[in-house]
Amino acid sequence: QVQLVESGGGSVQAGTSLRLSCAASRNIFGLDSMNWYRQAPGKQRELVATITTRGTTNYADSVKGRFTISRGNAGNTVYLQMNSLVSEDTAVYYCNVHSLIGASYWGQGTQVTVST
Repeated sequence: QVQLVESGGGSVQAGTSLRLSCAASRNIFGLDSMNWYRQAPGKQRELVATITTRGTTNYADSVKGRFTISRGNAGNTVYLQMNSLVSEDTAVYYCNVHSLIGASYWGQGTQVTVST
């Protein structure tokens, strides 16, 4: 069994920064990518950022230049550095890990609220 534990969410003012962390309970067999999703009230879940095992990153247009996804040294953690936050970033953020065999693991979600 794999469990993802998130931390770092909170309520902040626009223009400030937050760093989200996600730690897996163990290394995941066939790890393919580590991802951050978010879901705002009344909206569908969207992919925010992705990092592959090769280190390739991809970001939603709305966060490019502001957010940075990275992996921990041991490979079982993933971070999301969020800078220049705006109210539109308000959402529940979910850590996700996907394996090549099709397994997908999710964190419990952490609330990020940005006030103007």
